Amino acid sequence: MAQVTAQALDQALRERGLRATPQRRSVLRAVTELGHATPEEVCDFVQTESAEAGSVNLSTVYRALELMEKIGVVSHTHLTHGSPTYQVASHVNHLHLVCRGCGSITEADLELAHPLAEAVRHSSGFETDLAHLSLHGLCGGCRDGERDEARGGTREQER
Repeated sequence: MAQVTAQALDQALRERGLRATPQRRSVLRAVTELGHATPEEVCDFVQTESAEAGSVNLSTVYRALELMEKIGVVSHTHLTHGSPTYQVASHVNHLHLVCRGCGSITEADLELAHPLAEAVRHSSGFETDLAHLSLHGLCGGCRDGERDEARGGTREQER
């Protein structure tokens, strides 16, 4: 995961006349360390790991994430029907592969989506925001598990 330093956040905020508060730094640290994280997961992390936990609640986290996205430090995508998932902005050059079986989130090279985006642009004139693209399906493990069940057994039984 690409690291965004507290100093980079401080500079981006100062350039806009804003303060780099300990709470904002804690939220950034949580996003950086967690990778793909919902605001609720960020809040839990900050409350567990940070000395500023008493002054950080979920609305503080949402405001900090919104501000950091506005200044280009973090970005979000929707991986589930619930809350958006945040990551550091320097880490958006990938597709999100979301397994509907086990819930795992893996990454694939964004270049794989370029032919699709080009086809969409050509056929409809629509410009696709690939940074927000997530593909939902089954990971290899879950797909193999479904095949095992279709054959009437499980991997455990076949051993």
